[in-house]
Amino acid sequence: MTEMLRTHRDVPEFVRGGDRLMSIGGQWVPAVSGQTLPNVDPATEEPLASVPRGGAADVDAAVRAARRAFADPEWADMTPDRRGRILNQIADVIEAHAEELATIDSVNMGAPRLVTDTMLAEASEVFRYFAGWPTKIFGTHVPTTGDRLGYTRKEPLGVVGVIWGWNGPMGQLPSKLAPALAAGNTVVLKPAETGSLSTLRLAELLETTDLPAGVVNVVTGLGAEAGEALVAHPDVAKIAFTGSTATGKHVQELASRTLKQVTLELGGKSPAVVFADADLRQAARGVAAGFHGNAGQACVATTRIFVQDSVREEFLALLTETMAAPPFVPGDPLTPGTVVGPLSTKTQFDRVSSYLDLAVAEGARVVTGGTRHGDRGYFVAPTLLDDTTSDMRVVREEIFGPVATISTFTDVDDAVAQANDTDYGLAASVWTTSLSTAHQVAARLEAGTVWINTWGEMSTGNLPFGGYKQSGIGREGGLEVLDAYTQTKTVLVAL
Repeated sequence: MTEMLRTHRDVPEFVRGGDRLMSIGGQWVPAVSGQTLPNVDPATEEPLASVPRGGAADVDAAVRAARRAFADPEWADMTPDRRGRILNQIADVIEAHAEELATIDSVNMGAPRLVTDTMLAEASEVFRYFAGWPTKIFGTHVPTTGDRLGYTRKEPLGVVGVIWGWNGPMGQLPSKLAPALAAGNTVVLKPAETGSLSTLRLAELLETTDLPAGVVNVVTGLGAEAGEALVAHPDVAKIAFTGSTATGKHVQELASRTLKQVTLELGGKSPAVVFADADLRQAARGVAAGFHGNAGQACVATTRIFVQDSVREEFLALLTETMAAPPFVPGDPLTPGTVVGPLSTKTQFDRVSSYLDLAVAEGARVVTGGTRHGDRGYFVAPTLLDDTTSDMRVVREEIFGPVATISTFTDVDDAVAQANDTDYGLAASVWTTSLSTAHQVAARLEAGTVWINTWGEMSTGNLPFGGYKQSGIGREGGLEVLDAYTQTKTVLVAL
């Protein structure tokens, strides 16, 4: 398979060898240090283009450029209607280059085209949704005494720092960048160092729109260097972050030193609850897709499966049958129909592999999978673990690979108790034909999103998304997100 991938893959020029540059203040520049970071194709382990290893000096230059753009009348005095038109231009350019951007992400971080195509389609729709908001962000008149006029203004925050994950660059960025721009902020983007190429290409494409220079800047580099410098920078008003819970806690701690606003979209250990009255074959397909898709590198992956005890064996048979079907066999992410690609990096491959060893050491039974797939690339066979207990690390910790555990429950109360027995609360799915059961369980689950008889259907802007407990702070999408990118000013006038 490796020779086929190396010889026959048609990959965009942008991901091929060479050093890419960062976009700061409308200029394309290397890192001040002159250092670069290698990127690797996770399906072949072959080198791709490298990206600058930006640091504190580069972040400072980007923040200063963003502050200048924020104060420049070209952006600061732009009419809301014009700002909305620019967001639509961004949607247009994403649509026009969707295939290229999707392929870049698939080659750069291993997500199948099935996944990245969906992400790019949703990306343009997110920008279109928020393109309608600039003309609708306004304050209110506040009743006061007769000789006073009271009103509020909704104003942008200033410079927003955006840091997000390697597991879906073009899927995660729009939900942060679009509302930030809609509200009138300027932005410094810090993509993951192993998945920066699509963001750099998008920055090139933004130059074909009417977006003023410096409104969007891109600094690439390590999280411990460029990321921390962005979070700690005193002139950054807000950080929007997607990543692991452990890193999110560190981001919040750093941001608290300058009292920045923070939104955090963090990890998950999402339950899938399958009741006896469910369409079990449909549930098996949905649950399998839930922890197979993107090789399990999704914060909403259905990594804890709970099935009602009376249908346990029937459902387990259907699930293992589904997992053995061709769509769920790992393959080249550029091949149409591939559902499971490689893990994104060697580090992630080693991490997931160590959890597979740990599962056996803890006493879990490997129903299927449990090994790497093939002899080249960062592929792991989708793995189902049985005979697990709630105190096992493979049950409690986010693995971020195609690995799930299966357990049973007796009734609604037992299902809810087990599903909620986690530090996380990002998403959940419920499988049942009972409308009453669906609504009761959805109300009691401690999760920011609950899917009923489906999984993974994400909003294109109009539905809020975020987590309970240690899965995050704040929401992306919907009306709530606009408050996260604006601040309210009260004005009182003596008449």
